[in-house]
Amino acid sequence: MELKTVGIEVPEGCNVIVGQSHFIKTVEDLYEAMVTAVPGVKFGVAFCEASGECLIRWDGTDDDLTQAAIRNARALAAGHTFVVLMRDAYPINVLPRIRTIHEVVNIFAATANPLQVIVAESEQGRGVLGVIDGQPPKGVEDAGHRQWRTDFLHRIGYKR
Repeated sequence: MELKTVGIEVPEGCNVIVGQSHFIKTVEDLYEAMVTAVPGVKFGVAFCEASGECLIRWDGTDDDLTQAAIRNARALAAGHTFVVLMRDAYPINVLPRIRTIHEVVNIFAATANPLQVIVAESEQGRGVLGVIDGQPPKGVEDAGHRQWRTDFLHRIGYKR
C-alpha cells in the first residue's frame, strides 16, 4: 500500500465539503440538499462511483464550480468519495441537510482552508484515510483574541 496526499482545489471565496457515500443516487440527493438548504446557492458536486462503470458522476448550479469539483474528484480517485464546492454559502448552512442523506457515510472535511486529503492506494483502488485542514496552531488565544471572536460572532449573527 502507498500513502499519498492530494491537494484539493478550492476556488477563491469558496468552501468545500469532502465526504464518503455508498450509492449512485448520492449526486441527486446532494443536489437536493444544497438547493433546499440555501435557495439560489451556487455549487458543483462530483462523486466517484466505486462499482459498475466507475464514473465520476456530477451535477451543480454553477459550471465553473462543477468542473472544479470534477477535477478534485478525478485527483482523489477514491471510491464513493464526493466533493461539493460552494460559493455564497457555508458548510454550516448545508451540513445538517447533507448529514440526513441516507447514503452519506462520512464527512471528512468542510472548510475554506487549504485542504489536503490523505489517500491510501492498494492493488484494488484508493481510499481516504483523513484530511489535513489548514495550518497548525501558532499559539493560544488571549483575552483580546477571545473578545475579537465574540465580537465577530455577534457581527455575523451567530451570537447575541
